Amino acid sequence: MAFWKVTEMGKKLNILRIVMDLGLAGIIVTVILLKLFTGNNDSGNEKSSETPAVAAKPVEVMTNSIGMTLVKIPAGSFSMGSSSYSKETAVHTVNFAADFWLGQHEVTQAQYRQIMEASPIRFQDDTLPAERVSWEDAAEFCRRLGARENKTYRLPTEAEWEYACRAGSRAAFCFGDDDSRLGEYAWYDAIAGDKTHPVGTRKPNAWGLYDMHGNVWEWCLDWYQEEFYSVSPAADPKGPDSGQFRVLRGGCWYNRPVFCRSARRDFNGPDYRDDGVGFRVVLVDR
Repeated sequence: MAFWKVTEMGKKLNILRIVMDLGLAGIIVTVILLKLFTGNNDSGNEKSSETPAVAAKPVEVMTNSIGMTLVKIPAGSFSMGSSSYSKETAVHTVNFAADFWLGQHEVTQAQYRQIMEASPIRFQDDTLPAERVSWEDAAEFCRRLGARENKTYRLPTEAEWEYACRAGSRAAFCFGDDDSRLGEYAWYDAIAGDKTHPVGTRKPNAWGLYDMHGNVWEWCLDWYQEEFYSVSPAADPKGPDSGQFRVLRGGCWYNRPVFCRSARRDFNGPDYRDDGVGFRVVLVDR
């Protein structure tokens, strides 16, 4: 199974998932487990070659017909992936030739209901992120919103998502490597109190985006393929042509910091729903 939730066995499952990612055995696994239990540096050991986040930049923001704010993400290049886990370690350059518009935060319950006329959620409040939303639900939301405005909306590609999350940073998180600061930017297991929280209530990253770490996992457009990074094209990659699972990014309210890192990859079936899964959108044209 690709997606771990912290219930009664959550801590053990998260540890098992980390061990599986690392592919290590024996004494190395023991050391890692001891490190996790003592709570030291939960950010996935990305410190050795990472640099701090860039300074905050002015961002252009627009508001659409349902009150959703979107941020213009500037064209540019970045190094995608990290040195931490097998699914991320084929670090490669990605180039974006054009700007794109990305939701400033996750789609809220109020916005979701305006378009879908229903909201299959656990935590009830208009300002909370929509959750228990499958990839198929999110794609249909984008289709309906686009039809309403005569524009094109879609989910972000995995490359767009990580580029926007990093906002110029090569650290474990958009703000740096120190996971003790994660609570300034994200709702995650240590501070979330077993629930989601209103969007935009933590600090934004350098490009003015909120909740890129934590609160709810976010669906991406791409099919998931573990080895895709090693063959990914450099120019505006869209992911594999087919697959069994769709990509999830960002971690959520019941996850440890290691799952909320900028480079962290996860996945599940397109029909999967969970109270820690939501999405944000890309506007292809204004």
